[in-house]
Amino acid sequence: MTSGLALGAAVLTGAALGAERANTNPTASVPMPAQVPAKRGIAELPGTRLEYWDTGGDGQAVVLLHPATGSTAIWGYQQPVFARVGYRVIAYSRRGYSTSDSVPADNPGTAADDLRNLLRFLGVRKCHLVGSAAGGGVAIDYALSYASDLYSLVMACAVGGVTNPDWAAMVARIRPRGFDEFPVEFRELSQSYRAANPEGTRDWLALVQKSVTSNRFGQMPANAVTWAKLEALKIPVLLIGGDADLYLPPPMLKLYASHIPASETAIFAEGGHSLYWEQPDLFNRTVLAFLAKHR
Repeated sequence: MTSGLALGAAVLTGAALGAERANTNPTASVPMPAQVPAKRGIAELPGTRLEYWDTGGDGQAVVLLHPATGSTAIWGYQQPVFARVGYRVIAYSRRGYSTSDSVPADNPGTAADDLRNLLRFLGVRKCHLVGSAAGGGVAIDYALSYASDLYSLVMACAVGGVTNPDWAAMVARIRPRGFDEFPVEFRELSQSYRAANPEGTRDWLALVQKSVTSNRFGQMPANAVTWAKLEALKIPVLLIGGDADLYLPPPMLKLYASHIPASETAIFAEGGHSLYWEQPDLFNRTVLAFLAKHR
């Protein structure tokens, strides 16, 4: 049974409750905050080397998992905000992104095992995962393999790779032929954000263009994600979506959430597929409120 996470000015009834800013312009430009000091390095892991940064400290770890259009560089709005409330904040670039190694054809491994190896490298035994889009897919795969390693899981605009036929049919219905050839900013940012915030769109696109640096394809999930496996999850999960997300519109988010017993949902007005960037204040407030309940 899902519940809603009610934050902001407006609350919707039903399985998924809305979360909106108190002001009337959710796509207003938000200045990038000053970053807190963080260690940056390359983790030497079994089969690969991955770029990471780590704010350190004694707080519980929050690991940020980037979308297919990102890397460690995209989390500027989250890094100082999460760190200043006491979390140890960690981000890394998956294989094929930024300065991390590419995915080799002969031994691609899995993103979930890469993440576990990174956490062991950093001395992290338990953490919160916050995944956006494809990063949410990695997060749910990790949760299915290593649930005991997690305090909680946040999936933002993440479809999670479900293999059930009803889900696959829904995905096919909402994406026309040629969808993947549309400009990335059209697919990933809402019309409202692109109209109201050309500077933010430009800065987001610049980060995207620097993110993919080598082969990122070939890794398969460690688990076949099914409704039955999601229904067996015991960890608390927050699903966040935007009502203008072309990949995961609200009906799909609600369906996904209905199969996760300990789940909550939040839907952002005028939000697209990159909520961490489009509406960072609300994203941070929503995620931190959820994490605080599971510290």
